[in-house]
Amino acid sequence: MEDLLRVGVITTTHGIHGEVKVFPTTDDIRRFDDLKKAVLVRRSEQMDVHVAGVKYFKNQVILKLEEIESVEQARLYQNAELYVRREDAVPLEEGEYYIGDLIGLKVVTDEGKTLGTLTDVMETGANDVYIVTTPENKEILLPAIGECILDIDLENDICRVHIMKGLLD
Repeated sequence: MEDLLRVGVITTTHGIHGEVKVFPTTDDIRRFDDLKKAVLVRRSEQMDVHVAGVKYFKNQVILKLEEIESVEQARLYQNAELYVRREDAVPLEEGEYYIGDLIGLKVVTDEGKTLGTLTDVMETGANDVYIVTTPENKEILLPAIGECILDIDLENDICRVHIMKGLLD
């Protein structure tokens, strides 16, 4: 399991005091209300930051980080990714998983057949969709609903699924 969980990407600067606009990559944009510290990752550089202020504008979050004091400094972090450490992450409800923990799981049917590897999660309005890449490099899209996703076993890196009629046609 990964120690860092991505919550956003800095898109641009905001104002003249070093604020940054963040495109959230978390399913709950309001999680930033409780964010006190984070990790900025730019190329191979990693920097711990402390959140001094949070505002919202349209679909973006505007953060004031204590370590960034000017618009010139903020420009250096455009396109940097913003992470939280697992221990600082929002607690999950039962049956919820961090996407980073799902990527790489071996996907097996309830009949014991290996489908492939879970390679991505597509977030849609109704429900998430798990993208499974087969050994032949084909993609299978599985709706993340109870009738299809039967069990997630993070200890053994396995996702057990039921292939509903017509899903593979």
